[in-house]
Amino acid sequence: MTDAPPLRLAISHPDGRNRCPWPGVDPLYVAYHDEEWGVPEWDDRALFEKLILDGFQAGLSWITILRKRDAFRAAFDGFDPLKIARYDAAKVEALMQDAGIVRNRAKIVSSISSARAWIEIQEREGFSAYLWDFFDGAPLQNDLTHMGEMPTQNAISRRMAKDLKARGFNFCGPTIVYAFAQAVGMINDHLVGCHRHAACAALAASPSRNPHGPA
Repeated sequence: MTDAPPLRLAISHPDGRNRCPWPGVDPLYVAYHDEEWGVPEWDDRALFEKLILDGFQAGLSWITILRKRDAFRAAFDGFDPLKIARYDAAKVEALMQDAGIVRNRAKIVSSISSARAWIEIQEREGFSAYLWDFFDGAPLQNDLTHMGEMPTQNAISRRMAKDLKARGFNFCGPTIVYAFAQAVGMINDHLVGCHRHAACAALAASPSRNPHGPA
């Protein structure tokens, strides 16, 4: 009989706060966990940036992308979809020579088609409204006690991934979309023992922060 693997619970840090275990003690990762992950994001362009970066993460770790995020922003014109949609073959080749980013041709080309898809959605209904509508305009609040309870996808992420692909996005499968939804606060998957769980839930409930929630 083998021992069951230990539960990955929220862990205490030297500052006295309990946090989800996944950022470890890396200062950049801890800051991302505390200041960004799980905070509801309503900005159209910020959501586009995060979705594109999550696509670049495919096959890699998020901390790798996080360390390159400033370089990505510089290389991709601040993730302005209107500019990215006009990228030509020469720009793609220039990006392939940029050592500061993940130089994957398929992902670079995908970002261009995704920018064009973003423009169509933005003009029709707004990208933020489109994405948040999958969650009926309000974050899904989970109450997870350990990492073993955390799913990698759900019915909503599968539905969103299918629709995004139909509209022209790539590198947005159900697992990537679920991670995206966690990061931008559409799903609150901070462990209940983490100091950010209640804080993110309170942000989600703030009418002044949620333009898509009930009046």
